[in-house]
Amino acid sequence: MDDVKIGEILLPGEESEQERREKRVKRRFWPTFRRAARQIPFSRELVAAYYCAIDPKTPTRTRGILLAALAYFVLPLDFLPDFLAVVGFSDDVAVLTAAFAAISGQIKEAHYLKADETLADNPQD
Repeated sequence: MDDVKIGEILLPGEESEQERREKRVKRRFWPTFRRAARQIPFSRELVAAYYCAIDPKTPTRTRGILLAALAYFVLPLDFLPDFLAVVGFSDDVAVLTAAFAAISGQIKEAHYLKADETLADNPQD
């Protein structure tokens, strides 16, 4: 995926677009995460990003970028189909990595603690 495509995906969008993405992410995040957990090397960061994105105290721009990246992650059809072994989630990883770089430092310790708690309660192995 090139930088232009990733840049387009990560646009925060209008408030109505963010609301639509938030609903989609809340509905599809956990089933998609469970399928991808073994293939994504930064599961803790991904879950923390989810909690940051749904936290109403998170700045609007940060929420928009994270919701866009997480919406791409949960889309059933994307650049590389997720059911392809090993490479299926590589495009998702690229988008998420770009999102994390764009919002550097915005994911708070509380989001990481919630991620740790969730992952401890629901081991993915």
